Amino acid sequence: MRYDSEHKLKTRERVLAVAANAIRSQGPHRVGVAAVMSEAGLTHGGFYAHFASKDELITAAIDHMFIDARARIDHHVYGDKPPAQALTAYIDFYLSARHRDAMGKGCPVAALAADVPRLGTASRERFSAGVTALSERIAAPLAQLGYADAAALSRSVLAELLGTLAIARSEPDGARSDAILADARGLLKRRLGLDDAGLDDNKRGAQR
Repeated sequence: MRYDSEHKLKTRERVLAVAANAIRSQGPHRVGVAAVMSEAGLTHGGFYAHFASKDELITAAIDHMFIDARARIDHHVYGDKPPAQALTAYIDFYLSARHRDAMGKGCPVAALAADVPRLGTASRERFSAGVTALSERIAAPLAQLGYADAAALSRSVLAELLGTLAIARSEPDGARSDAILADARGLLKRRLGLDDAGLDDNKRGAQR
């Protein structure tokens, strides 16, 4: 049976979605092509109609992860919020128990940072491009709030978010893990001027 190009594209996207979840939860080196294809409801033999190798699948899946992450941030976190509220919402989302526990759905930077140095050049380049685009999403509201070097600050903020999430995920005690997230949320928002005392976390604005 022959399929049109739209069907092939949808099938590829389904495989990439499964691969992305597997890479986040297991790491790229433990992901098997046969398992991914089976989870996507396809045969192992159909893999090469979409990808030349496992390395190509990993590279495409990394790209898919970042595209999906940026779309989710823009739609579900930022929306039409003014810059201070958008940043507050992003910090609250990133350093939440829900995000900490969503190993198969969370930020691709947190999921891949430790493994990327051991991947091929193409995968590292896609990861680098994804990190840059994610940093730009953070830099935009920072620039609107008047920070002179928003690009450099956004990279620092992303590193703080990433490090906190990694430590919270590594902590076996749930209460201590929750405290790590809560402390970092408060301190980071204070650092960025987002911690108005009288407002709810989701409604705080910057006082500059």
